[in-house]
Amino acid sequence: MKNYTMTKYLFDTYAIIEIIEGNSDYEKYVDEEIIINDFVFAELCYSLIKTNYSNLDLYIKKYEEFSVPLEAETIKKAMQFRHENKKKKLSMTDCISYFQAKELGIKFLTGDKEFENLENVEFIK
Repeated sequence: MKNYTMTKYLFDTYAIIEIIEGNSDYEKYVDEEIIINDFVFAELCYSLIKTNYSNLDLYIKKYEEFSVPLEAETIKKAMQFRHENKKKKLSMTDCISYFQAKELGIKFLTGDKEFENLENVEFIK
């Protein structure tokens, strides 16, 4: 598996939406290399479609190229983690993204409070 430097992040859907919306707390991440997976891309598409976002096609085209394939083992570990933490009601996509970031050697960029104090997480609300 390709190893990325720590200056790169695996973005969750929330982070991407905050960047699109112009949240100043996410300004420093605008020029970072974006890495996502197909689950994040699917959530992003749904969120933009659901809100009838202007420039929908532009954003979908922009973010589709940043998706990195997942390993089956990553999904398995993520689902084990989700099951072990089922009381926290973690999303499937966030668990998968968190484990993928760890395996890529990069940080998981999220605004999900359930991940705030976990290692390898860049938490911005």
